[in-house]
Amino acid sequence: MRAVFDFFATAAKGTEGALRDELKSLRLPGVRADRGGVHFRGTLADGMKACLWSRTAMRVLLSLGAQEAKGADALYDAVFSIPWEDHLSARRTFAVHATVRSSELTHSHFVALRAKDAIVDRMRERTGDRPSVDTHKPDVHVVVHLARDRVEVSLDLSGEPLHRRGWRVEAKEAPLRETLAAAVLLLGGYDPKQPFLDPMCGSGTLAIEAALIARNIAPGRGRHFGFMRWPAWGDEEARAFRALQEEARSLALPKAPAPILARDRFADPLEIAHRNAERAGVAGSIEFEQQDARDLVPLPPGCQIFVNPPYGERLGGKRLQLEGLYRGFGEAYAPFEEEVPLVVLSGSPLFERAFGHRVRWRHPLYNGPLEAHLLRYGPRR
Repeated sequence: MRAVFDFFATAAKGTEGALRDELKSLRLPGVRADRGGVHFRGTLADGMKACLWSRTAMRVLLSLGAQEAKGADALYDAVFSIPWEDHLSARRTFAVHATVRSSELTHSHFVALRAKDAIVDRMRERTGDRPSVDTHKPDVHVVVHLARDRVEVSLDLSGEPLHRRGWRVEAKEAPLRETLAAAVLLLGGYDPKQPFLDPMCGSGTLAIEAALIARNIAPGRGRHFGFMRWPAWGDEEARAFRALQEEARSLALPKAPAPILARDRFADPLEIAHRNAERAGVAGSIEFEQQDARDLVPLPPGCQIFVNPPYGERLGGKRLQLEGLYRGFGEAYAPFEEEVPLVVLSGSPLFERAFGHRVRWRHPLYNGPLEAHLLRYGPRR
């Protein structure tokens, strides 16, 4: 466990700054933001800690090295040179996922197959046997990134993507990913000591993530990670991870320090949100209310509003209905504009004009492939 590795935590475009600050707060060494994520260095225990505690990372990768790899043969040789016998065994399965950018080889599927062949050949040569490939639920997930004819090979510590906290099993329409919701809160300046309101909560993602933050609950508690299925996973590693889990449990607060309100106009999403909160273990920290966002009264003193307005799905995609919702929400917010901060994740080009208030700050984000903007309204900070 004393060996030091290079790690890369991947992030949705636009959330790298939030992830950088988060990993720094975990006191991980060598934290440095980059395109698509954040680098850090440390022991395997540091990588485990990032998986357990990061709210905004999508995956955590352990680098096995990077080399020049121009062409198929050079790619094969680079992957073959890695001591795979230290990371794989014939009793465990593996899979290779490849991405390609600005390189002589342009097809990610071919790159993955060539890398797989190199891994199998190396294992057969060094051990006399070969591991099996399982593309659905591999024990070891190998990530190959080829950019400008330079290949970097990594192991994915995460297993399932980190946004899968384990509590969401149902949702209305296309749900907001948990990692993006956490980034919205962190970038938007969420203060757990002040009351929180999401007036269009849908399946409850923003409110649930707010409750997890407010109670200092590790988002990865209770779930399994990819590193727990690695051949090198033994008693020492298991003890180190149990210690991290026990520390996380000791740091969790029994209740949120301020009220967290989740409202929605419709009963169905509220019921789903409540069930999601129960599975997340924070239902007792959230008050669920059926109320139209075009009526914000009452607002608790010192309230902060975070919202991801519908882009049209629940309204049948009708432009006039969508504009009416945005305009009505803007009219409801007008009496509170000088005192109540409002942070909006907007994915609709109609929102800003219909809402009708001055944007104090904006930050581009991506909700999957959809370009969105994080907008802050209200008093100057």
